[in-house]
Amino acid sequence: MVFSHQINMRSFKLRSRQGGSVIISILLLLLLDVNAEAAGDGNRLESANPNPRGSNKDAPNIVLILSDDAGYGDFGFQGSSQIRTPNLDNLAVQSTVFTQAYVSAAVCGPSRAGILTGKYQQRFGFEENNVPGYMSDSGLTGDDMGLPLNQRTIGDYLTHFGYSTALIGKWHQGNADKFHPTKRGFEHFYGFRGGARSYFEFGPNNPVSYPEDRLERGFAHYKESPHYLTQALADEAIKFIKQNQREPFFLFLSFNAVHTPMDANKEDLAQFPQLSGKRQRVAAMTLSMDREIGKVLASLDELGLSENTLLVFTNDNGGPSDTNASDNTPLSGTKANHLEGGIRVPFLMRWPAGNIGPNTYHEPISTLDLLPTFFAAAGGKKSAVADLDGTNLLPYVRGEITIPPHQTLYWKKENRGAIRHGNWKLLRFPDRPAELYDLSQDISERHDLSATNPEIVKDLYRRLFTWELSLERPLWQLKREYEGAAMTRMDNFRQPILQDKH
Repeated sequence: MVFSHQINMRSFKLRSRQGGSVIISILLLLLLDVNAEAAGDGNRLESANPNPRGSNKDAPNIVLILSDDAGYGDFGFQGSSQIRTPNLDNLAVQSTVFTQAYVSAAVCGPSRAGILTGKYQQRFGFEENNVPGYMSDSGLTGDDMGLPLNQRTIGDYLTHFGYSTALIGKWHQGNADKFHPTKRGFEHFYGFRGGARSYFEFGPNNPVSYPEDRLERGFAHYKESPHYLTQALADEAIKFIKQNQREPFFLFLSFNAVHTPMDANKEDLAQFPQLSGKRQRVAAMTLSMDREIGKVLASLDELGLSENTLLVFTNDNGGPSDTNASDNTPLSGTKANHLEGGIRVPFLMRWPAGNIGPNTYHEPISTLDLLPTFFAAAGGKKSAVADLDGTNLLPYVRGEITIPPHQTLYWKKENRGAIRHGNWKLLRFPDRPAELYDLSQDISERHDLSATNPEIVKDLYRRLFTWELSLERPLWQLKREYEGAAMTRMDNFRQPILQDKH
């Protein structure tokens, strides 16, 4: 139990039978608030006892499927004519499709920190990717980098409600043991701690480069799978579903696909003879992921679980077109920048028993909304997640609330920043004037309206700066040279800008 009140340490003077005095310091704070460290920075659940396992049988199962570095336009349901995704296309027909879904960061690690906590990750200093060997010495490095231990995750919240929880796949929230998924709210873990790895089994002919790339079951039980990585992760997900079908479970299936390295099965490559190079490989890798997602969905159907399973599919950031040939059409930009192509993602939600089905939702949402949405579906009270930046999407999707879930969304990385307020979006850069776009008319961000709307530019600048004042300093930082590379990447993958001078 977590107590919201605090009691100061007190000293009591007691007289012994022999007349001597004893000073006893009683640490009531430690006794009564024993869970304070785990509770985080004020982010606490209700003081009621958590639900024991199996006592919440009517609650929905919750499945979050996350692809990695996929292009916004690289799915059939997103309009792709090159890449086939029949299983996800079928899921889209059964789901609410969100046309303006955003992540909280344009790169993997920070985006996932936002998903896991429901907070802008800059609030606790997780602004940059945590990649050993690429970091500046001005901040934390190596095993010190990871999701701060005082932050509560989706797994923590749902375990409180009697859920069995699993993280299968990519973690990327710290390589050290103290950051391990099994210590962050996930009872079951099968995957790898780092940010990317080979899709094929490590061995004499494919040596592992970094220890965090190894496949791991539970805590520190390392054993490679002979199967293609995407298949191995889906097989483990199906195993978890079958083992936990009689009680509510939360499955976070965090695929590595289609992140580099560009490893594809020969059989899948053969399905795209009209393509070549990286484009052929990303198509094959996407087809493989779609096939494995289809198997996971089929297992839910076969076990009679689909009706009362809240399922979400989305992606962690925009596609890095230069490294994996992903296609973010019709958006400008890529992974690692704040153009729409770096931060707008495909997003599907299905929960038949919860009246979430075939529909299209056009208002802006964020992956920060996943935690409060899942928490509400599990029976949690709004007051327990009031300090999060995300919001419960269920009443919005059902039409019970007709205003947008968010009036304003923010992004930041070093000196770069962005704000969306209503349909206006301001982009701030370190090497050029700010740009202003009306996303209701220009999702490709081609018509810069800053010159003719100086008051809007000023207002959005002020809002962005006010938000930044609420953030922590980054706990670690990439070397400065990578900021220049990020600007070059942005310029190479954007639509031509047309200045509005009238």
